[in-house]
Amino acid sequence: MKRDNKIKTILRPYTEAMPDILNYQIVTKALICIWLFLLGRIFQVLLRSSGRVAVTSGDWKFLFTTWQGILILLLGLASLFIYVAFDLNSKIVLSRNLITGRKATLEDSIREGFLSIGKMINAEGILVVLYIALIAPILGIGISISATEKLYIPTFISSVIESSVLYSALAGIAVLVFLSAGVANLFILHGVVIDDLRIGDAGRQSRRLIKANWKDYVKQNIIFILLISGSLAGVAIICLFIPLKLITLLPAGPLSRLLTILFVSAGTIISVLADLFGIPLYILKMTQLFYSYKQGSEYSFNEIKRDKPVSYKMALVVLLAAVAAGVLVMYIHFDQFFPLETEVKVIAHRAGGSEGRENTLSGLEAAWAAGAYGSEIDIQRTKDGYYVLNHDGTFKRVAGDSRKPEEMTLREVKKLSVDGEPVPTFEEMLISSRGRMVLFTELKGNTADQKMADDAVKLVRQYKMEDEVVLISLKYDVIDYIETNYPDIQTGFLTFASFGKTAALNCDYIGLEEESATTDAIDAVHKEGKKVLVWTANAKGSQKHFLCTEVDGIITDNVSQAVGLASELRQRSDLDRMVDKIKTVL
Repeated sequence: MKRDNKIKTILRPYTEAMPDILNYQIVTKALICIWLFLLGRIFQVLLRSSGRVAVTSGDWKFLFTTWQGILILLLGLASLFIYVAFDLNSKIVLSRNLITGRKATLEDSIREGFLSIGKMINAEGILVVLYIALIAPILGIGISISATEKLYIPTFISSVIESSVLYSALAGIAVLVFLSAGVANLFILHGVVIDDLRIGDAGRQSRRLIKANWKDYVKQNIIFILLISGSLAGVAIICLFIPLKLITLLPAGPLSRLLTILFVSAGTIISVLADLFGIPLYILKMTQLFYSYKQGSEYSFNEIKRDKPVSYKMALVVLLAAVAAGVLVMYIHFDQFFPLETEVKVIAHRAGGSEGRENTLSGLEAAWAAGAYGSEIDIQRTKDGYYVLNHDGTFKRVAGDSRKPEEMTLREVKKLSVDGEPVPTFEEMLISSRGRMVLFTELKGNTADQKMADDAVKLVRQYKMEDEVVLISLKYDVIDYIETNYPDIQTGFLTFASFGKTAALNCDYIGLEEESATTDAIDAVHKEGKKVLVWTANAKGSQKHFLCTEVDGIITDNVSQAVGLASELRQRSDLDRMVDKIKTVL
């Protein structure tokens, strides 16, 4: 009993702060949405003035070579400062007020946090903001802003790093350096916001406090995280896991489906609330530690004084009414919201993925045997004008020859061996796939130009495979050329990063890297009447995630695994169907 009371005492300041945090989150999220709306309109005006609808990874030089691109970069940097002001600085001000008992309105807290970025507009401040926005979310250490909290290293880059001992070692060193810098400067924003220090002085103060108190900081973090996660786990067990376990004992039918919808909805609300309160509560704890370390002893929370007690009755009534309505709608349209089967096509990467040899005829056959809908291949032009399959800049990795395709004749290429098999031509792949699979043909490398586009279209038409071939590329100018001059040919543009109206690009397919294939991005592409490809989904969890989304196809090395997962989806319970679908949204 004493232990329970102690835990309640520790948690009480955080539970009492929740009404203020909720109000803060609602107001600041609204302000950020307004800013993003205005920013989006400004970006569209700038892009249209340059003759574009979007900027992508295939057109990144535009940002540094035109006045529109430079202005977009400056506005983007300004947006990061605005995010830091609302997402972090104002939260620190609010935390200070809650801890010290200082009476201030929500508007005052937000205004003070926003004005504090004035002290950060200098070279050191820019580095701090870039670290918070770009480095912290990738490392998973410290606190980042909501706009970039899901930032990641693209799979195609991480796979290159992991494939080399040297690259892995360099990446490890970089991670250690950034981690050390992040931990040492954990209280830098507190120094700026609370102590009104210049960014450099705030950094020195933070490093001094961390150096003197790092053991206690680690201890306090562990205790805090265990308490919060333990509390959430307790709520989830009582409100979600136990009821759902009991539901599985009921026979399948209307009652079990209705109860499943009800309790999964409750679990989803708990998850959303945890996300809404998680970072603000952690910043509240960080701010208490900041005060404690400065005074050399634990800084106790002051009592939160309010003019009138907080009432949750109306909010609870509205929430329950919304949940009831949502449960009813989901019950009536259950199969529409949570489909049993997937319509997502499985496409083998580099002809056969892990089923066969890379970019070979046997790889294509293996993909077909494994149940793939299509194969993605890479073509490059030889010195004498033929098109052969190869992914890299040279044949070194697959055939042991360091020459580039454009440095060799077809006869020389045909003497190479990919694990005992000759390098195929584009024509040979067309003949082999015709009538069986869709061939997603990437125009690759230095020779991916208008000539390659013209030649590829000529071959596709020669074999009457306009409906069985999609010409794709990372080079948007090449895809735009094909779509403009050969509208009967299917095209796809591959990008791993973009902003603007990516869905309005001139092509039939938009290929998105895994992490950029969000629900909003997928919906935007479909609204433009285009299809979505996701590359390269190899992990089992990733494949299952996208098989439960509205994407049109996933490009993968693990074809058999993806096909097997698609089959397993048909055996899911109502609970599994709901959970799988909700995971694609949250």
